Amino acid sequence: MTRFLLSSILIAVVSCSPIQQYRQLPEVTAWEKDIRRFEHLDSVEVYKPDAILFAGSSSILLWSTLAQDMAPYPVIQRGYGGARLSDLAVYAPRIFYPHPCRAIVMFVANDITGNKDDKSPEEVARLFKFVLNTIRRKFPDTPVFWIAITPTSLRWEAWPRIREANGLIREACNQDKNTHLIVTDFAFLNSSGLPDDGLFRPDRLHLNSEGYAVWTKLIRKELNRVLGD
Repeated sequence: MTRFLLSSILIAVVSCSPIQQYRQLPEVTAWEKDIRRFEHLDSVEVYKPDAILFAGSSSILLWSTLAQDMAPYPVIQRGYGGARLSDLAVYAPRIFYPHPCRAIVMFVANDITGNKDDKSPEEVARLFKFVLNTIRRKFPDTPVFWIAITPTSLRWEAWPRIREANGLIREACNQDKNTHLIVTDFAFLNSSGLPDDGLFRPDRLHLNSEGYAVWTKLIRKELNRVLGD
């Protein structure tokens, strides 16, 4: 009887997992090649134990000057294409667990884009909490930083819902010890309150060198505040 009840509870927990519905979706499994590439790097590269792990979507992947921008902090770069929280939640153990690093910085901006298949702000927040809880199971005290999603011209129509998701993630960060939201929106809006396209590539979505310079300033300031450097 006890064994039956335990099995029932485990089945219920798994079925209620916020990532269960995403595990076998093609848009999630499509990233398997990228995750295996990360695992190959983990097997051949030696990373400093005090490195800062940057993980997330294309803005992390395309940050070609990350190492020099964050110096003297050593970094580990784990960005992949159009990452969403729904696939980061699935792959989180394989991305984060190999690295007992000094801090973790995340940025994922593709769950709300203005399309019909967008997640709700509440679902985005639930997935963020899942990723954070996954990290905390192995690294309970490691500082975690979430870079708030930036306002962009391409996705300006979706900005009210993106801003709501940012707010819900802020609340989640405030409830978890040593978890920090890096606010960015004020730095990417012009005097008219619209996205400053001068900080983005022609696609009006991805940061250009000036945009990365803004990110660098904001992120380094928060890292220095929390890490005491």
